[in-house]
Amino acid sequence: MRSVRGARLMISGGASGMGRLYAIRAVREGAAAVSLWDLDEAGLERVAAELAQLRGPRGVAQTRVHTRALDMRSSEAVEAAARETAVAIGVPDILVNNAGIVAGNAYFWETDNDAVTRATIEINTLAHCYVTREFLPDMIADRGRAKRILNVSSAASTLANPRMSMYAASKWAMTGWSDSLRLELRQAGHEHVRVTTFCPSYVKTGMFQGARGMFLTPLLEPDEAVDAAWTAMLRGQAVRFAPRPVWLARALRGLLPVPLWDVLADWMRVTRSMQQFTGRR
Repeated sequence: MRSVRGARLMISGGASGMGRLYAIRAVREGAAAVSLWDLDEAGLERVAAELAQLRGPRGVAQTRVHTRALDMRSSEAVEAAARETAVAIGVPDILVNNAGIVAGNAYFWETDNDAVTRATIEINTLAHCYVTREFLPDMIADRGRAKRILNVSSAASTLANPRMSMYAASKWAMTGWSDSLRLELRQAGHEHVRVTTFCPSYVKTGMFQGARGMFLTPLLEPDEAVDAAWTAMLRGQAVRFAPRPVWLARALRGLLPVPLWDVLADWMRVTRSMQQFTGRR
């Protein structure tokens, strides 16, 4: 896939942060339609109004924008939203599974079962499974255009880290599911649908307010993260780490004995990166 020109996209978490930036990029590149999902209805309205003011490439019709406010933890709500979206924009050519939360700066035994444990797994992992299951059969059946699924995971899915155990767990599950799905599609002969797993370090969207950058791994600017994910998605790249040192840290974690890696992770400030985390206020 060379561009999203003429494509239909569904973007979860579209009311702010990287979701908003993916939508802006889609409109500027001439997407035919964009559906934005989020729990924040007012945020969706603001982004939709912003997108209406943007211009795409010359000679390309204005992108249709559809919004749907819902709680993606409910499979029934996702099913209903998927039916509405299919009517509004048609079968998506691109799914951007971007919605996510992070609740941190506490040890696991200090966290609340529902507010942290359950919500983190349901939103960061299960919700994306629900969404993809609703749209994927039609994406597989529609062979007239290449299809893409961009699953936004995290560098936390490759390296354990204190004070974010449930977030790491949700992203390890996300990465494992995402890459397994990629292999399943290839094995079943549906290679027009390609899955990209995006694993960034901390991104400066406010979601990780207070988190500290690690050695050789500064906090990513949102535009930089979106550009890396977008490029990898168009290419159908299996996995993309950002910034590049995340890949190096993952490789070292696999090669070194655990006690030696623990010492190195302390020195690289990996294990202290969430100590001052506050998140959005």
